[in-house]
Amino acid sequence: LPPAEAEALVRALQGTELRDIGGRGWLRQHEYVEKLNMHGILSASAGQEQLLTELLVTHAKIPVLIGELISVEIWKHKIFPVLCRLEDFKPRSTFPIYVVLHHEASIINLLETVFFYKEICESAEDSILDLIDYCHRKLTLLAARSTKAQAVTSAELRAEDLASPSSMQADPVPPQELQKQAEMMEFEISLKALSVLRFITDQVDSLPLSALTRMLNTHNLPCLLVELVEHCPWSCWEAGKLKKFENGTWHVVPPEDQVKMTKLDGQVWLALLNLLLSPECQRKYHFDGFNKSQLLKLRAFLTDVLIDQLPNLVEMQRFLSYLAVTEPAPPKKDLILEQVPVIWDHILKKNSGKWEAIAKHQVKHAFSPTEEELKLQARRWAQTYSLDMMEALAPDKPRCRVCGVEAAKRCSRCRNEWYCTRACQVQHWQKHKPACNLMA
Repeated sequence: LPPAEAEALVRALQGTELRDIGGRGWLRQHEYVEKLNMHGILSASAGQEQLLTELLVTHAKIPVLIGELISVEIWKHKIFPVLCRLEDFKPRSTFPIYVVLHHEASIINLLETVFFYKEICESAEDSILDLIDYCHRKLTLLAARSTKAQAVTSAELRAEDLASPSSMQADPVPPQELQKQAEMMEFEISLKALSVLRFITDQVDSLPLSALTRMLNTHNLPCLLVELVEHCPWSCWEAGKLKKFENGTWHVVPPEDQVKMTKLDGQVWLALLNLLLSPECQRKYHFDGFNKSQLLKLRAFLTDVLIDQLPNLVEMQRFLSYLAVTEPAPPKKDLILEQVPVIWDHILKKNSGKWEAIAKHQVKHAFSPTEEELKLQARRWAQTYSLDMMEALAPDKPRCRVCGVEAAKRCSRCRNEWYCTRACQVQHWQKHKPACNLMA
């Protein structure tokens, strides 16, 4: 994006009401977030994300993004299930609902890109408490998923089964399929939240006092991170083969790479280092019998192979050895007025008891578009997800929609679907035709 356009998009970001989610104004906001998200990823890959960071700080938009993130999270928990239960809800296309589900992923991805910078963390101000609570909820879901052995694998939900702009067709996706898509996105969103939390812990020395108290005592994040080390929800065994989730997909890990630390493993260990080795955190954390026993579990994972990959873990090893033979002093209880997060509670109180009414309003005004509205929306998304931009973001070469092999040919009308041969294109035409008519 040109700097002037990026600034215009950042300036235009604003909070929306829960009732307005899915409406025209909200869709414009989603477009702005999506464009900034793609711009952020491309800028970060080129090492040029400083401009976006400065714009978000200058115009104080990080609290706005955090507010929108929590708003759509509440929508998913409170309104989306009601929508799926409504008997009279039979939309022409489920893509507008998918856009709402995807909105949370877009925002957390944008935050992951920019939270690497200290000034972004500081510009969040009081809303950093809401973001910490959000990350805690997502990590709790990850830990629960791993302990129940419910890891979503590629066998359960293939990428091509997910809704996409090409799924704006007449055949409605059943509610169960939408819920499955939401579950898969929830897993990936939780992994992004882990990265955001790690970036927050990088700034423990400059965080507000209430943020440290919230992470260490209210939510006991060190013990939650130990759970993630212990159960590792981004890896699983399937048919005797180890699979790990990286870059948005599950893939089989060859035997020689099974002890190799993934980026997600590194995020957990770095967050633990930040929280346990900071003098300020050590003064505030309560090393009681339970917490101590949980933290000492980490010693079993601190092998020579792991430490070779992340040498800073030597300090963790020393700290745990010291912890095993000492009884740290209880934390000092300072008499202070503690700040609490307000965004989640504010949205819940404002809309309590109105969930079904909001769902019915959104069915009528947002999720039941006419044929003309669908065509207009499809064209807008075709502009937002410009093909050149999408190809630059894609880690792999395009693959045939029918057989999955690398593809070099593209539908000449909508230029949205890829095929390896003319035969595959002809075979897929009846399924693709409704979407092609909308997009072309």
